[in-house]
Parts: sequence; structure tokens; C-alpha cells
Amino acid sequence: MRGSKALLKMLEDRGVQNIFGYPGATVIPVYDAFLDSNIRHVLVRHEQCAAHMADGYARVTGIPGVCLSTSGPGATNLVTGIATAYADSVPMIAMTGQVGTGALGAGAFQEVDAYSLMMPVTKHNFRVLDPERLPHALAEGWEICQTGRPGPVHIDLPVDQINADIPDDLLKKKWGIKYPIEDTSGIPLAAKWLKAAVRPVMLVGGGVVRSGAWAETLKLAELLHIPMITTLMGLGAVPSEHPLNLGPLGMHGRLGALDAFSGADLILAVGTKFSDRTYSPHTEPSNDCRIIQIDIDSTEFGKAKRQSVNICCDAKKGVRMLTDAVSGYQNNHQQWDTAVVALRKRCQCSFDRNEVPIKPQKVMCELNKILARDDTYLTTDVGQNQMWCMHCLDIRRPRQFITTGSFGTMGFGLPSALGVKIAKPDAKVLTVVGDGGLQMVIQELATSVAEDLPVTVVLLDNGWLGMVRQWQKLFWNKRYSGTKLAADPDFVKIAEAYGATGIHVDKPGEVADALKQAMESDRTCIVQIKVDPEEDITPMVLADPKIPIIKGSCPY
Repeated sequence: MRGSKALLKMLEDRGVQNIFGYPGATVIPVYDAFLDSNIRHVLVRHEQCAAHMADGYARVTGIPGVCLSTSGPGATNLVTGIATAYADSVPMIAMTGQVGTGALGAGAFQEVDAYSLMMPVTKHNFRVLDPERLPHALAEGWEICQTGRPGPVHIDLPVDQINADIPDDLLKKKWGIKYPIEDTSGIPLAAKWLKAAVRPVMLVGGGVVRSGAWAETLKLAELLHIPMITTLMGLGAVPSEHPLNLGPLGMHGRLGALDAFSGADLILAVGTKFSDRTYSPHTEPSNDCRIIQIDIDSTEFGKAKRQSVNICCDAKKGVRMLTDAVSGYQNNHQQWDTAVVALRKRCQCSFDRNEVPIKPQKVMCELNKILARDDTYLTTDVGQNQMWCMHCLDIRRPRQFITTGSFGTMGFGLPSALGVKIAKPDAKVLTVVGDGGLQMVIQELATSVAEDLPVTVVLLDNGWLGMVRQWQKLFWNKRYSGTKLAADPDFVKIAEAYGATGIHVDKPGEVADALKQAMESDRTCIVQIKVDPEEDITPMVLADPKIPIIKGSCPY
């Protein structure tokens, strides 16, 4: 079998139904093989977006997304999307074309050392220098990207290797990989600490979502009657309306969550890496606070610099074992329970929902009504739009809320929404974006229309790079430099030019009807909402202990 055909056959055998990509000379053999394959190829308009679509697909399904580019600039364009997936532990197979092996190192047309380029932002790399190694790379890469802490795997494909013939029997051959070493010896001590704690808190991270441990996590929290705080990536792991859920922690999280976290005498951290946005001088607990951390990746242990018990295993397994170990638990922190109830009631958000320009909070209120439906998914871009969503939206189930975390990639919103729509064709998919991030990837409206992937683009249009402007406003004496988006287009006309639809919203009373119209249209639609550029997303909790917490008008 020709290598290009074998490649698609092996992906088909693993259940792959969609590949996001962009062709070029070195991958023409693969594109020819698509014509005889059951795999759907989704033609993107920029390779970065191929990776973001594969990323969105993987986040909402838990199944590896697959993307493909040609060599040279095709490969370099993929890097940002792959790095985004790597930072957030998303399983992905990223394939790049390459010049023929005889031309490697000779500066051939569109040659780049993609193998070295991808190394810092992938779990593993393969370069196929022998056609009989192609099945090994695909089979092993498929397992590696999902085993332990998930992440992208890159396979570099020289054109002569995918044009060569491969023995059919190699397609079924098994290759073994090394599985992560687990260490659950700390479970008994962790259980002892939990039983003794009087101000316990559970920090719920993205690992709970990725491992499918949400039911187990909720069961343990209810058994211990322990308040839960989520990271940005952990949103949806537990329902936002659950009485034990204090909401998100982070730079723009909720102060009730911050107060509980900093006041705890024990933190049970499940599937989270204690990033600088979660764990900073303003949020860190007292020196005598104990830490129990459950994580599949042992390199994440020890960041909190407190007395700790580390349990290295899958979040689902670790939480189950811990639940068994604390059976018969008797609640001894009633005073803490009372304090937690008070923290949940502390919301003092105050804004005029009828004010013009429109407040972003008004849009979030209307989106919450939509998200109450079981068939809705929402992705975000990066910036103020993302933080309004994190702070205000009620996320009720795992994988309903898709966003980029520690890499903070502008342009993620629209292409990731298309990846979600591919995975959930019968669902309603929205993406919340700013006018800065959308213009980085607005060409993917063509992909949306051409591939019949209708999504609703909720555009919070303030005419600025809002988050950077907020920093300049608050910390740089309003010296605005490089943040005014002059000559922004009419986004409704842009949508119409691509064959989509668009709706202008200038008044608060128009928001609900515009969103309803867009959602019911079964067409890709940009809802361009002119929002107040002066409205900052607060609270704002910086990592610098010298800068006090900025509470603003929405301190909860």
C-alpha cells in the first residue's frame, strides 16, 4: 500500500473521521488519497486554524484531533496552534509534509526543520526516514498523545516516504510505549489530613475534565462537604450552580473563591498545575496550609511550597481511591461551612443593564439564558471577552466551555468553535470574541460557510485591544500605545461578503433578540455588539504583591 493511503487507513482504523488541513506540494499524495478515503478533509484558510480546529474537536470529545499542513511555511504556521494545545494538555496528531529525504539539509524549496521546530511544543516527534517506520510513528504517536498527560504529537512526512510502498502487515503491528509510573502511596496520609482539616478547599483543574473525573470529584466534595474552586480550565467540571462551588480563581476570578483559597488550612488540588494565574502572592494560603495534589504529571508537584502529599495518577483513579479512604467521614468544620455560604452570597455586582454603550455584563446575562440549554457549547477568544465569560457565565457541564489557558492565543475562538461544530453537528455552538482576535482569523468564515458549519460569533466590539488597554489605563497612566483598532471594518458586511449573516447591536434591548435570531438561523452569523470600552473586567488580581487587588464595580 502506498504510504499516503496507509496513513489515512491507519487513522480510519482508529476512528478518525475528520482532518483539518491545507494542501501543498509535499502532501499532494495524501490529498490524492483523501479521494478514496472515508475521512472528511476540512479545508481551512490558514494552517494555524487547522490546529485550533483540531484542538476544539479534541477538547469537546476527548478524542485526538488531527491536522495536516505542507512543508515550510505550512509547518511554521501550525506551530502556534500546536503550542496552544501543548500548553493545555490537549491530545492531537499534527502532520507536516517535508521535502524528500535526499533533499534534506540542502535548502530545498519550502524546507524547514519542522522536527526541531516542534520539539519544545509537543510531547513527542517523529520524522519518517524509512517508509516502514510510518506505521510505527502513527501507531505509537496515537497512543503517546493520549497516555498520561495528553498533548500533541508531531509526525514529519518526507514526500518520498509517503509515495513509497509499505507492507500491509505493518499496519496492524503493535508497538509498545512506556506508561507513566503511578505513585498512590500518599492516599492514607491524604485521607488523614482531610479528616483533620477545619478549613478545607478543593481546587478543581482541567485534569478533572480531561480524565472524565467530574462525577467522582463531585461525589468526594459532597462526602467531605468541601467547597470547590475551579481554575479557568476546570470550568464545567462541576456545575456552577452547585452550592459548594465558589466559582473560578484567577486574575479575574471571584473574590469569594480567593478568600476561601487564601484562608484554607488544607487544599485538595485535583488535575491542576498551580499556574501563576491561580497561585500568586495575593492568593497563596498561610504557611501552615497543607496541600494534597492529585496529578498524572509528577513535574507539577511542589510548586505550592507547602507541606504536601503528592498522588501521581489519573485524576479519576486518585479521587476514587481517596473517596474510599475517607469513608465514614464525619464533618468537623461546620463553622467553615457557614463562612462558605456567606462567601457564595457576597456577589455585589452592580451595573445598569440598560446603559449605552452596552455593558459586557449585559451580554453575559443573555448568554447564560442560552447556555441553560443542554445542546449548547461555547468557545472563547483571549482578552477581556474571555475573562468576562470566565467570571460571569454559568457553565453547567464538562466540555461545554472551551477556551485556551496558559498560552493565551488570540484567534482561538472562531476556529475552535468550528472544531466543536464538526464534533457536535446537532448542537448549537457559539464563540465569544473581541474585534482584535476575530480579525486574526476572520478568513475562517469561509471555512464555516463552505463546510456548512454554522456557528454564532458573539463579537464584543469595543474598538480596542481591550485587555492591553485596561493595563495601560490602570497601570500606565492611560498612555495608550498600539491598542486602538483604527479602521475596524463593518463586520456585518464582512460576514455577508463570505456568505454568512450579520447583525448590528447598538442598544441593550436588542441583545437578546439578536442572539435568538442568530441561534435559530442555522447559518453562520456575526452578532456585532458595540460594548463600552471603558468597562474593565474586575476584580484584577496581579501576581505582584505590591499592587493591591483592584475590585472595581464587580468585586465578587
